[in-house]
Amino acid sequence: MRILVIEDYLPILENVVASLTEEGYAVDASATGDEGLWYAENHNYDVIILDLMLPTINGITILSKIRKNGDNTPVIIISARDSVEARVDGLNAGADDYLIKPFSLRELIARVKSQTRKHYNQKAKVFTMDSLRIDFDAKRVFRDEKEIILTKREYGILEYLAHRPGEVVSRMDVWNHVYQENEDYASNAIDVYVGYLRKKLNKEGQANLIQTRRGQGYYLEAPSS
Repeated sequence: MRILVIEDYLPILENVVASLTEEGYAVDASATGDEGLWYAENHNYDVIILDLMLPTINGITILSKIRKNGDNTPVIIISARDSVEARVDGLNAGADDYLIKPFSLRELIARVKSQTRKHYNQKAKVFTMDSLRIDFDAKRVFRDEKEIILTKREYGILEYLAHRPGEVVSRMDVWNHVYQENEDYASNAIDVYVGYLRKKLNKEGQANLIQTRRGQGYYLEAPSS
């Protein structure tokens, strides 16, 4: 999952980015409002973490602009403005959540996970399909109750497919939600990692769950009996 963090206070920005990266997210970051708005308007994110008091363009303006453009990406406001009026203004502008500074990084990450589940209509914290089980919070994967150890990239691709089960997802769409802005694009990168995933998930001879729609992309679906 790919997250955008827009925050001008560098200690907070760096700590949030480090914590999200450690959790396995792909993270883009900006310390100014104009650059943050550019990121938001030109990339696909699963959650945007947005400060209100920013240089050049404030957070409410950014939020209003992306909502006016029809972008429904979940937005979590992080702000030192703790009045009821400030929270109401943020939520009325289209924010999905509002977290007051100073905050716990653990709480922020929990809210990111919650908003991601809501965005993809995943009510449960654990995804199951056939003998596959994915614990989204713990980021652990099991097949026939045996844990499958995945790299960060492998897990990111599998998690994204699991959030859209049965839906064909293009390679570019996977790239946009799993890779960061500064990573070089390789045309066969997704194919290579899907190959790694299949080998690990099907190691004991289990049925393949990652299906290919030729010329379109991949989707997660249990084979019909």
